[in-house]
Amino acid sequence: MSDFSTSLAAFAAGSVETTLQTRVVTSLSVLDWIAVGRAGGDEPVSQTVRDLVLSEDGAAQAHLIGGGVAPLRGAALVNGTVSHALDYDDTHFAHIGHPSVAVLPAALALSEWDDRILVDFLEAALVGMETSIRVGLWLGRSHYQGGFHQTATAGAFGAAVAAGRILGFDTDQMCKVLGLTATRAAGLKAQFGTMGKPYNAGLAASAGVEAALLVAKGFEPNGRALEGQYGFGATHKGEAETQTALDGLGDKWLFESVSHKFHACCHGLHAALEAGRDLDIAEPEVAEIKVKTHPRWMSVCNQMSPTTGLGAKFSYRTVIAMQALGYDTALPGSYSEKICADTRLKSLRDRVVVESDDALSETQAHLTLLRRDGARLEATHDLLAPMTLSDREDRVRGKANKLIGSDEADAIWSMLRTGGRARDLAKVLAG
Repeated sequence: MSDFSTSLAAFAAGSVETTLQTRVVTSLSVLDWIAVGRAGGDEPVSQTVRDLVLSEDGAAQAHLIGGGVAPLRGAALVNGTVSHALDYDDTHFAHIGHPSVAVLPAALALSEWDDRILVDFLEAALVGMETSIRVGLWLGRSHYQGGFHQTATAGAFGAAVAAGRILGFDTDQMCKVLGLTATRAAGLKAQFGTMGKPYNAGLAASAGVEAALLVAKGFEPNGRALEGQYGFGATHKGEAETQTALDGLGDKWLFESVSHKFHACCHGLHAALEAGRDLDIAEPEVAEIKVKTHPRWMSVCNQMSPTTGLGAKFSYRTVIAMQALGYDTALPGSYSEKICADTRLKSLRDRVVVESDDALSETQAHLTLLRRDGARLEATHDLLAPMTLSDREDRVRGKANKLIGSDEADAIWSMLRTGGRARDLAKVLAG
């Protein structure tokens, strides 16, 4: 077996050491995942996929976001899709992927079915999300730039080892589940902007569950399906960055630097909005706001004058104007046709200038505010800048409060921090 597969499998099957920070960040991602999933439960894509799975009338093994129970693979498909429906879940910029929506549905479905305690679920979730990031690094940017959706591809491997960990896999079985997942992992960026994007996340979660269940039953796949001439990396524009992907594996948790979304819009806009928070922009004082961003975002989220709520989520000028006018950019409902048609917003939007700057990283933005009195204020924000644990907790829990209500968010957080059984957490998904 190759070094990468063996090392990754040994990590996935072995004992892990975590810090308080790692455990808290993991729990916060679970809370965030449930909140954004519940908030997106009535989206058209959520209803469509959930209705399909429930119409099959399969075994009642795991709960679904929005109501109902279904077989393990179906539950993972639904919960992965639904939790990515709003595109409001966490992101890891090391490989430009969303770890939680692919891995957590698989880990929780198996944990509920196997009646595991929450500690087991959280550990499997952490190992799975770390694995998805490591596989993403191994595939490299060429994989993503070539048109593959890392959440779906790298995420499927994370889902598979998380499921395998709940099933008690050893290193050999982990190698097999990685190899089998290589023939199932799929997802294209061509689906971006459609129902196909969240469905990609559901496919990853479901594929991981299926691969793990088959290996548990003795299925014998090609354990070399990640590497080699016809392996996943070679056939999916991977770079096989083994040294980078394995650096610190088992000692350093890359997942700790996950970025939670605090605004219900494209993540490319978040650094600018965070810089705006630092400047405390107020509309009556604004003569001009200049936004500088990395060039890659100019073709992603720089719609000049959108007329729909969806378009607003991909527009620097619109979200900065919304922020200055006091709209809560953390609420999905803030983005609407009505907002785009607001005369005050359009007037302010025309005073926002967006420029690209090669000196900025993909996670940075620089804002310059010119006030009517001639004062000039500037702020730069990097989404990778370390947050204190207390600040992160405050903001993630605050977001959850807005999405599902403080009573329910507090109850989920208490459950995650004090322990219990995974089945009790799973029941929360139904709402």
